[in-house]
Amino acid sequence: MVKLAVFLAAGISKRFGQFTNGKPKGFLEIDNKSLIERSIKILLKYNIEKIIIGTGYCSKYYEKLSEKYPVVTKQNTIYETTQSFYTLYNMQDIIDEDFLLLESDLLYQERAIIHLQNRSLNDIILASGKTNSTDEVYIETDQNMMLINMSKNKDDLKRISGELVGISKISVETFHKVCSLFQRDETLLKKIEYEIALTKLSQQNPIKVDKINDLVWTEIDNEKHFNRAVNIIYPKILEKESGENRVK
Repeated sequence: MVKLAVFLAAGISKRFGQFTNGKPKGFLEIDNKSLIERSIKILLKYNIEKIIIGTGYCSKYYEKLSEKYPVVTKQNTIYETTQSFYTLYNMQDIIDEDFLLLESDLLYQERAIIHLQNRSLNDIILASGKTNSTDEVYIETDQNMMLINMSKNKDDLKRISGELVGISKISVETFHKVCSLFQRDETLLKKIEYEIALTKLSQQNPIKVDKINDLVWTEIDNEKHFNRAVNIIYPKILEKESGENRVK
């Protein structure tokens, strides 16, 4: 069980246009609660004690979270010309223990965090079954569910084992290894997404993929995704979690 969570939250939200009212995607609200605060509250409920947020666009919104939660931020000052891995790489000086890695624009069941916190393995990428979200990142694994490849293009993969949820468990050793893998190539370092960086590392440092077939979740990258989250995904999450609480 880890005590640290790290968010990747530097993106500009270009696909939303003016829909976010000048705020980062993590501050989109569903049921009067922002995505980022919903995630934080789930994490704190399941033994996370410290949260680091890699910021960029409109970083002041994330910085204000430290007034209510155990949050520290690290700004990627060149977020406009870099991708998600650089935001993670930029946090090397403050990540010193194993952690949960999350994207900031996710709506998901608590079950995702419970699963990773209960697993003894140090490195796990969480996958789900088919979501029909229209912006899937597909995962290819070997027969032992070890990561082989990830891509939005199905044709890049020999077989599809699941879809990337955007929540992973990463050991500090693996974090240092993936940073070292790209630190000598500044161009690639700035242009690569974090999931592709982990894929490349997995070729020499195998990473496990855990699949929860019926996990209810969504990433919110545009207005269509948001409407789907409000009208379909969130009600399903409430139904699932109320049922799980009754069982308990």
